[in-house]
Amino acid sequence: MNSRSEEEDGPSTLDSSLLTTTDVSGKRRSNQSSSPATAVVVFSTLVAVCGSFVYGSAVGFSSPAQMGIMDDLGMSLEEYSVFGSILTIGAMVGAVMSGKIADQFGRKMSMGLSQVFCLFGWLAILYSEASWLLDAGRLSIGYGVGVISYVVPVYIAEITPKNLRGSFTDVNQLMISIGISVMWLLGILIHWRTLALIGGIPCVLQVVGLFFIPESPRWLAKIGLWKECENALQKLRGENAEISEEAAEIRDYTETLDELSESRVFDLFQQEYAKSLIIGVGLMVLQQFGGVNAIAFYANSIFISAGFSSTIGSIALVLVQIPFTILGVLLMDVSGRRPLLMVSASGTCLGCLLLGISFFLQDHLQENKGLSPILALVGVLVFKGSYSLGMGGIPWVIMSEIFPMNIKSSAGSLVTLVNWFGSWVVSYSFNFLMEYSTQGTFFMFSSICCVTVLFVAKLVPETKGRTLEEIQASMNTSIET
Repeated sequence: MNSRSEEEDGPSTLDSSLLTTTDVSGKRRSNQSSSPATAVVVFSTLVAVCGSFVYGSAVGFSSPAQMGIMDDLGMSLEEYSVFGSILTIGAMVGAVMSGKIADQFGRKMSMGLSQVFCLFGWLAILYSEASWLLDAGRLSIGYGVGVISYVVPVYIAEITPKNLRGSFTDVNQLMISIGISVMWLLGILIHWRTLALIGGIPCVLQVVGLFFIPESPRWLAKIGLWKECENALQKLRGENAEISEEAAEIRDYTETLDELSESRVFDLFQQEYAKSLIIGVGLMVLQQFGGVNAIAFYANSIFISAGFSSTIGSIALVLVQIPFTILGVLLMDVSGRRPLLMVSASGTCLGCLLLGISFFLQDHLQENKGLSPILALVGVLVFKGSYSLGMGGIPWVIMSEIFPMNIKSSAGSLVTLVNWFGSWVVSYSFNFLMEYSTQGTFFMFSSICCVTVLFVAKLVPETKGRTLEEIQASMNTSIET
């Protein structure tokens, strides 16, 4: 499964001349030439990632709002842990339904429906006077975010040309990071209710923007709307662009998939889908159990526990997170997915190791207590910078690339569910783990990040510069001819 060359991982089993040709060296390559980023592709991506901003805002809200909510509503630490983690419960429900919703109603309508739940949730938090309404609002946002986390990267991957797909899909992670950062920064200055009001603004922006962007051509092809598929593809590639080869490739691939029955969840556990499933589920498990949401949800608490200013720490996180996410977007289609993932996972391993050492010094070496806050800051910054570089976005990029249309609904829902379940486990248990053993918690996260490096090196293929049809055909034997 390792991506050693195009020849090994290319679509060797697809014989259609519309898909590939053979050059003198024997390598198979796609006829489809690289395409530029048109204004429609850029605008459609920006509208889609408004949902990613909502995702980031929801994740980033709990850290700066913690003290204010606990004081105003008289909540205990246990009650606030429920509030912080209940987002992921709603997201798990949304994740289970996301694939079917996206297939039944289309990518655009799915994004619109998800924002209705998110907007209701923010309003419930805004006007809450009791913890139950606060939790209900957070749960509703979670449901919307669970759908968003699947639909947005899938939509972007399906509308962008192959030479730009990685970078454009990773803008999803950039907007999540910006959403988190905005909440962290504004949370220093404004009341948590005002922060909730601000959280609802991008929900409205996406709903309005959806009226002005095309539907995914691949989804239109999947439901048999060939004329609409070609029209959407023409809009995305430009009025004067030649789309015949790309349209023919989509048609050929879709007709092949039509011969297969629509999968159910249990159908995924067949040998022909083993590669895709192991990679998709494995990356999501390792992403979450590496500790990202522990730091994202409770960054302020970590800084306070380490004896460092939470205000300065939050500002420093923003200054690191966004530039590294932008760097990851720029490198995605240059360095490739695998190298960036391995560098990113190595950095998160180092960051958690530094955090573990910081709390070890604090607990066991009194003479080095002054070093502990600095190490904690460096550890958090190294972790978030490294995570933003690749581990945040690339698993979602790969998830959107490796599953063929006939199993994308079920597989995407399963992978997204696994991601949010891991997020719930970590976000709910983190405060209790910290009480039990602070250094042990971060040493555990560091070990999992180390396993991630090995997992990527051994199992994850390189998907840069290949069409979705090529990637899926090379990984899933059920669509071979």
